[in-house]
Amino acid sequence: QKGSKSFPALDLVMPVLSLQLSNTAILHQIRRDQVTDTCRANSVSSRKRRVLTPNDLKHLVVDEDHEMIYCYVPKVACTNWKRVMMVLTGRGKYSDPMEIPANEAHVSSNLKTLNQYSIPEINHRLKNYMKFLFVREPFERLVSAYRNKFTQKYNTSFHKRYGTKIVRRQRKNATQEALRKGDDVKFEEFVAYLIDPHTQREEPFNEHWQTVYSLCHPCHIHYDLIGKYETLEEDSNYILQLAGVGNYLKFPTYAKSTRTTDEMTTEFFQNISSEHQTQLYEVYKLDFLMFNYSVPSYLKLE
Repeated sequence: QKGSKSFPALDLVMPVLSLQLSNTAILHQIRRDQVTDTCRANSVSSRKRRVLTPNDLKHLVVDEDHEMIYCYVPKVACTNWKRVMMVLTGRGKYSDPMEIPANEAHVSSNLKTLNQYSIPEINHRLKNYMKFLFVREPFERLVSAYRNKFTQKYNTSFHKRYGTKIVRRQRKNATQEALRKGDDVKFEEFVAYLIDPHTQREEPFNEHWQTVYSLCHPCHIHYDLIGKYETLEEDSNYILQLAGVGNYLKFPTYAKSTRTTDEMTTEFFQNISSEHQTQLYEVYKLDFLMFNYSVPSYLKLE
C-alpha cells in the first residue's frame, strides 16, 4: 500500500519492559479516570467548591529533591512509605528504609508536609510535582484500624481518647472500669460510633478511619498515580522507577502474618446489623466508588 515502509521484524518486538510499563501506565490512567468520573458524578455532594486550606494538606509529604508528593493514608502501608520518603529526603542520612524504626517514621518533624509552605509554593508543587497515594479496600482498612487501635493492649492513648467515649456512648450498663479504661471496645460499638451523626458533628474522624476522600482530597488534587494495597509492591516499585530512584531503592517487602485479610473482614462484619452495614457503607461510599472497590459480597445491605 502506498507510503508504507517494510520494517525488519525485530523493530516490531518491543522490549518486554517498555511493554509492561505501558500496560502499567494504562492501568494508572484507568484509575485516574475512575476518580475523575466519581468526582464529577458526585459533584453536588462532594465538591462543594471548597477551596483547600493549608490545614487540608497535612497528609501530603513533600520530597523536593525528587519533586514528589505522597499523600499518606494510615493502614495502607504508610509506615513503609514514610520510611522510603525519609530515605529519599534524607540526603544520604538513611539508605535502608527498614533500618528506620517505625515510631521514627511517624515523627512529624522527620518529613516535610505541604501545609508548611506558603500559598505560592504550595501551588507550584501541586502543579509540578509527581503526586501519588495508596488506597485499600475501605472495610478491610477499617477492620485493620480497629484491630490495631482497639484490640492491642499497648494502644492506651487510643483507649483513653476514643475507647472511653465509644463505651460511654454505645454501651448500656457499662462497668466503671470499662468507662475508665476504654480498652475493650467491640467492633459493633466502633461501627455504631462511626455512623452516629453526633460523632461527625463533634469532630473530624481520626486519621486511621477517616476516608481517603477526606484525607487526600482527590477531587481537588489531581493525583498522577494511585497505588493499591492489593498490588503494593508492583505499584510502589513502579513509582520509585518513575521517580528515577528504582535502580538503588526498592520498596521493602515484608510478610506480615498479622495483616487484615478479606476473610477476617468478613468475620468482623458477621455481627453487624444490615441497617448498620448500610449506614457504614454510606460513610465510605465515595472511597469504594472512587477507587473501584465493589460492594463486599458479605454485606447485607438494606
